[in-house]
Parts: sequence; C-alpha cells; structure tokens
Amino acid sequence: MALTLGAIVLNVPSTGPAAEFWRAALGLTPAENPDFLVPPPGTRPTRVHLDSTDRTHFDLWVDGSSTPEAEVERLIGLGAERVEDWIYPPDADFTVLKAPDGTVFCVID
Repeated sequence: MALTLGAIVLNVPSTGPAAEFWRAALGLTPAENPDFLVPPPGTRPTRVHLDSTDRTHFDLWVDGSSTPEAEVERLIGLGAERVEDWIYPPDADFTVLKAPDGTVFCVID
C-alpha cells in the first residue's frame, strides 16, 4: 500500500483555542507548525467512518483505563459542553459534546 492516513483536517473558527483544547483532550503535542497536532509515538487514527447524513466530527473512543462518564466530565472541565438538544437512539453508547469553539464530537463507550 502506498498511502496511509496522515491527518484529519478539522475546520475550526480559530486554530489557537482549538489547538489548546484538542491538545489537552487527546494528549497531542504541537508540531513545528502549531496548527498541526501530533499524537504520541506509535498511535494513529484507526479508521475513517463514512456517513452520508452526518457532519464531520471526531469519535473519541474510551479505552479501558477510564469510563465514558469520567471522560465526558474531564472534557467539560477543559471547556466542552453537552449538546443538550441532541436526539439519541434508545441504545446510544455515546455522548455528544461541543468543544469551546463549537466543534461537535462524540465520546463513545
């Protein structure tokens, strides 16, 4: 295979505040260009979810070292907010949040 996924481009209103939130939320570090955030060595996005009805967003999966509720509260502490008017399916395993800049994302169990 000649290609690998090198980046996910997230459209944000202002890169500085967005970079601050996503660095803290995901443990990323700024690259030489501060608009580029890089993951810890040995990690990378694991899949691309294609959906014709949803907007571009992050799905953040909770690993076994924490709980979805704890991660939601941690992210709220960093400035995220719950999207209160989201309509969830009965078997929802996710919580929809928005970053301080309004970027919507999901925390998934």
